[in-house]
Amino acid sequence: MTATRGHHITVERGTEHVRVVRDGLLLAESRRPLVLRETGCPVRYYLPPEDVRTELLTASQTHTHCPFKGDASYWSLPGADDLVWAYPEPKAEVAAIKDHFCFYDTEKLAD
Repeated sequence: MTATRGHHITVERGTEHVRVVRDGLLLAESRRPLVLRETGCPVRYYLPPEDVRTELLTASQTHTHCPFKGDASYWSLPGADDLVWAYPEPKAEVAAIKDHFCFYDTEKLAD
C-alpha cells in the first residue's frame, strides 16, 4: 500500500473473473487480475498481457502522468480511442501493475 497525504493505493492479486467485451468482441478475459483500489477512484482491474487480445489493439499517441502511479501509455480500437492503458514503468509502490492492461469498461462475472 502507498499513502500520500490522505491518498491511498492498494494492489492485490484477485481471483475475480473479469472480461472486457466491446461491440460483441471479446477483448480480454482473466481470472487473475490485479485489483487496484485508489482513493477517490473506482476499483480497477489490471489484467496480465496474456489475458488480453493485444493483437486487436493499436498503440495510441496518448500518454498521461499520475503522481502516484507514473506515466501511462494507451491503446485504441477502431472507433474507440484510448480504450485501455498500462504503466510500462510504474512507481515502485505499485510495481506489480507493470505492463498489465486496464480497461475503462471491465465486467466482473459471478461464477
